[in-house]
Amino acid sequence: MKLNLATPLLAAALLATAGAAVAQGYGPPQGPPPGQPYGQPGWNTPPGEYREYQQLGFRDGIEGARKDFENHRPFTPENRDEFRHPHVPRNVYHDYRQAFREGYHRAVVNMGYGRPR
Repeated sequence: MKLNLATPLLAAALLATAGAAVAQGYGPPQGPPPGQPYGQPGWNTPPGEYREYQQLGFRDGIEGARKDFENHRPFTPENRDEFRHPHVPRNVYHDYRQAFREGYHRAVVNMGYGRPR
């Protein structure tokens, strides 16, 4: 009986190629690492007219969207604890939440999952 060495070598090469494809992480986009901006430059800068608590809300909204993306949760800013129970004075809840929604929406758009306003 004659042994054909080409078959096992071909099988080993195919397995190695498949393993490399998995190791490279092909699949849906995972977004940039934390701290790096998405999409257009300056998208993550709060508008200049925002006051202190609005700027905080805007940044918290961006971070909330990033966390929802990383944890495969639906993009709903109202589900975030930071939105529902902000750690700001009660008299600025409305301003904080409005800015939170804006930051959250901008992050979702710049990750490629939403529509620009």
